[in-house]
Amino acid sequence: MAYQNKEMMSMEMDSLTQRKMGRGKIEIKRIENTTNRQVTFCKRRNGLLKKAYELSVLCDAEVALIVFSSRGRLYEYANQSVKSTIDRYKKACSDSSSTGSVAVANAQFYQQESAKLRNQIEATQKGIRDMLGESLSSSSARELKNLEGKLEKAISKIRTKKNELLFQEIEYMQKREVDLNNNNQLLRAKIAENERSQQNMNVMDELMPQSQAQTQAFDTRNYFQVNALQPANHQYSHQDPMALQLV
Repeated sequence: MAYQNKEMMSMEMDSLTQRKMGRGKIEIKRIENTTNRQVTFCKRRNGLLKKAYELSVLCDAEVALIVFSSRGRLYEYANQSVKSTIDRYKKACSDSSSTGSVAVANAQFYQQESAKLRNQIEATQKGIRDMLGESLSSSSARELKNLEGKLEKAISKIRTKKNELLFQEIEYMQKREVDLNNNNQLLRAKIAENERSQQNMNVMDELMPQSQAQTQAFDTRNYFQVNALQPANHQYSHQDPMALQLV
């Protein structure tokens, strides 16, 4: 019994030691057993997705994880979007790989752009000469027909725009005529009113002397002259002023 107890205690100590020390190293190679391989894939996949999430949250990193199983099934994780992270990765790779050829690429780009602009300028100048009827000797009948159609369309547009401007001008002049007629009528009314007021003032001026004469005649018929009340001579002017005193 004592031997068995010691053996059991030693086994327990070995198990505790193994737990403290962790599991032993596992050989990294393909798992042949299909079931074990599938179980391991699920466990490791979940742990990998969890670690990617923790890395993105703890370290504020942009993380994108893509996993395809042996059966072709897709598993992915991205804290922003897988596409944007892949585009950023491609840009970083292209920048790092083509750092020395940036000047050459820019020179080629500007050369191409200058060639395009030069061709556009030449085509525009040729079109202007064709519109003016210059250098038509080298043009074919088809080109001349196309040019004729373009000119007819341009003339039609020009005439339409000219007619619109003429109609607008006529409408404006008609409105201006109506306004001038209204202003003339107002001025005529004011002139007529002024003439009537002037005539009334003239009539009042003519009637004023007659009314004054009638007023003077009325005064002579009903009132004495003020001069009649005055003394004829100054006989009382030298009287003694003491006579007027009261005793």
